[in-house]
Amino acid sequence: MESIVSFCFALLAAPLLAAVIMKVKAYVAGKQGPPLFIKYYTLAKLFRKGSVYSNSTSFVFKLGPVISCCSAIMVLLFFPFAGVAPVFSFHGDVIILFYLLGLGRFFTILAALDTASPFEGMGAAREAYFSTLAEATIFVVLALFFRLTGSLSFAGYFTGTAVINLWNPPAGSLLLLVVVAMFMVLLTENSRVPVDDPATHLELTMIHEVMILDHSGPDLALIELGAYLKLFFYSAFITRLLYPFQLENVYQNGIIFYGIVCLIYVAVGITESIMARYRMHLVPKFILTSFALVFFATILTMEIVR
Repeated sequence: MESIVSFCFALLAAPLLAAVIMKVKAYVAGKQGPPLFIKYYTLAKLFRKGSVYSNSTSFVFKLGPVISCCSAIMVLLFFPFAGVAPVFSFHGDVIILFYLLGLGRFFTILAALDTASPFEGMGAAREAYFSTLAEATIFVVLALFFRLTGSLSFAGYFTGTAVINLWNPPAGSLLLLVVVAMFMVLLTENSRVPVDDPATHLELTMIHEVMILDHSGPDLALIELGAYLKLFFYSAFITRLLYPFQLENVYQNGIIFYGIVCLIYVAVGITESIMARYRMHLVPKFILTSFALVFFATILTMEIVR
């Protein structure tokens, strides 16, 4: 029961936390910013509207938003929030789940190509290229975690007595490199600054936003909801690495967990406030830097374990 409640709370909290980034950016700029419930208002407004479809699109265009949102929901079903066991778990689920995220991205790219728009095709090509580079970092992280725990499941990583975090040996402080690398992956996979700017309206510089220009109504709402859940998943992943200790009280664990998650969203907002978007030729170097950090941490950790 605790697992189901934790999963449902995560679904409800994801849009609220996404608004924290907007609040932080507004605060840094000396503005008031939108209300914290703005994402709920946006989703409700989009679900009430109707969808408009081009004559050049097929069923693939309608399928993209559904699969994109469902893949993000599936990942959260297998993730242990605040020390609570996930709703589902099996050995090897991390590989399946990251490929599910890739499946959602794949159908989003197909939906963009299905519009026959050259701008959306350009954004789809960039999305595929940058996400491929980010996957290298992710799978090296999974290889490191498998070396430390012998497990290939989120439950094996973040529940039980030998959880993976900064405070537990043998990796210890070396996981700080993994935290930094995963934060860079978070910015990449969620199309945030400095990789992409979600607030831009110039097609020549957009990546994710240009792919969803033709979506409207409930389709756009599903894409937005999937984006909120995906951002929450990566934030929760980093939070579990930073999580200091495990208490017996479930509610206290939840407060600490969501407090750290909120700090990560604040860090994203500060990053977008103090950094400019990179030029396109610099983005691959930024992503590969995360791979170098994780690879370095993996080599050192394996030497320590040996």
